[in-house]
Amino acid sequence: MHKVVLNRQLSHDMFWMEFEAPYVAAKAKPGQFIIFRVDEFGERVPLTMAGSNKEKGTVTIIFQAVGRSTMLLSQLKEGDYILDVAGPLGRPTEMEGLKKVCVVGGGTGNALAYPVAKGLHDHGIHVDMVSGFKTKELIFLEDEFRAAVDNYYLVTDDGSYGEKALTTEKLKELIEAGNEYDEVITVGPPIMMKFVAKTTEPYGIKTIASLTALMIDGTGMCGGCRVSVGGETKYACVDGPEFDAQLVDWDTLLARNAYYAEEEKEEREHVCRLTGGVRHYE
Repeated sequence: MHKVVLNRQLSHDMFWMEFEAPYVAAKAKPGQFIIFRVDEFGERVPLTMAGSNKEKGTVTIIFQAVGRSTMLLSQLKEGDYILDVAGPLGRPTEMEGLKKVCVVGGGTGNALAYPVAKGLHDHGIHVDMVSGFKTKELIFLEDEFRAAVDNYYLVTDDGSYGEKALTTEKLKELIEAGNEYDEVITVGPPIMMKFVAKTTEPYGIKTIASLTALMIDGTGMCGGCRVSVGGETKYACVDGPEFDAQLVDWDTLLARNAYYAEEEKEEREHVCRLTGGVRHYE
């Protein structure tokens, strides 16, 4: 059992949560993830860690309440408990030899980009951060990003806040302005990461993508998170979650990510046959 010590709502469906997990906190590094179950009836859900505090024995996650388990998680209050937490899992972000990096986050992927960007900066690496959102109402972590990186660039699709641009357009602008990045790291919707890789390829800039493929057991045994990288089958949970973005088979990944879209929609909108009511996660 893991006690919730903080649950803060960042936007209409984004949450910042801290909970007690001393064994996980003792070894956690940027880029790694945990797998949780809210209760004994819950599914196993992977979430990237946004931070950890070894002294307090706590782990921080930033997540979107979009499916059944994350909706239940979002409703936990301080003093409530999460049943299971396994981690840290996955390979941490590689930082050795890097001097200047640009991190590109899109939409809810900014929640996963934050610990990576902060971890790089804390390691003494110059970090430029490009955060993209559809519109002003969906923005979160702006103040946290500004405090955690060297230069922060916020763009929106509709121009309602920050600059009106796509993340790829801003990235290309920064590269052509003379910024010599050792690496670009991207976290967000697979279609965005695909085009980030296409943007950097002509400039010969190594690009890393943090993949959000489906994970179940977190050990590589189930094969649910398999991805094709450079023609080889990899498993996001044990070989990643970070991979060379220019070697990822994005079309196959995009197709696989859509497999359970209808089931997830049905779960969120389920109507009870006995009562005729819509299921509420309370």
